[in-house]
Amino acid sequence: MINAAMTTQLALDRFTIDKIVFSGIAGGVDPKLTIGDVVVPDAWSEYLESVFAREKDGRYAVPGFAGSPVPNYGMMFPRPVEIAAGDGTVEKRMWFPVDAKLLAITKNVAQKTMLKDCTAENVCLTHKPTVLVGGHGVSGQAFVDNAAFRDYAQKTFGTEVLDMESAGVAQVAYANRVPFIAFRSLSDLAGGGDAENEMGTFFQLASDNSSAVVREFLKALP
Repeated sequence: MINAAMTTQLALDRFTIDKIVFSGIAGGVDPKLTIGDVVVPDAWSEYLESVFAREKDGRYAVPGFAGSPVPNYGMMFPRPVEIAAGDGTVEKRMWFPVDAKLLAITKNVAQKTMLKDCTAENVCLTHKPTVLVGGHGVSGQAFVDNAAFRDYAQKTFGTEVLDMESAGVAQVAYANRVPFIAFRSLSDLAGGGDAENEMGTFFQLASDNSSAVVREFLKALP
């Protein structure tokens, strides 16, 4: 998250950039999605912007100054991100939206993209990957491979995917008022699979599928 945000700000400081298009892999959270699918969320949130609460008498409680707008996961109470402006004001945001115009372009090209269903080692999926435009994504500084937390993230944030970078880039884009969009393809199910985490097998396939949609998107830009 920090590397992604830092690199984005460095690029904005040094180059003339009018749009940020971000691509990568993610863990699938929505049970309707499968490995190889590409998701282009319309908003991103940071689930680890949290208070880790103290426990007393079998219950967790946050300090009085630190409320949480969403249900907790054990001691973890997610909170909005605070964004300081140059005039001294501080804005609190739970979600960072994707640019609506860029999302509309994606909807027009999504179903035209050919996606891979086999790796270079000829390990093939049992389904044909698809593209989902819309929904939510969440990011945090943890690699999630836990079915219980996956279920919590889906129910609490209504999220389709979970990664470790996109919300950091979305926050920087928002602070700089630069249009932003992120394309993420599922390399694994964030702990939702029956066997060992699948990322090691499908990392490249997922990366290729995400970049394939990005290339079609770039061709369609005005």
